[in-house]
Amino acid sequence: MINTNATNFRKHIFEILDQTIKFNEPVNISTKSGNAVLISEDEYNSLMETLYLSSVPEMKEKLLKGAETPLEECENFEW
Repeated sequence: MINTNATNFRKHIFEILDQTIKFNEPVNISTKSGNAVLISEDEYNSLMETLYLSSVPEMKEKLLKGAETPLEECENFEW
């Protein structure tokens, strides 16, 4: 995670945004009143999808079971 303050963020906003988008590198922006975290839209969408899938009880159980399944026992699919 990149750490910066609001002044530095303002000075380098385009470079920081570009790095955040290209590399999904979150940015912690500190201010006098607290901190904010900047993430790419892809990272945000991924987090929202993870939260949604975790909120469905049956899906959460299936995902946990799948994570515990050894790779050798997984099926191959042609996409």
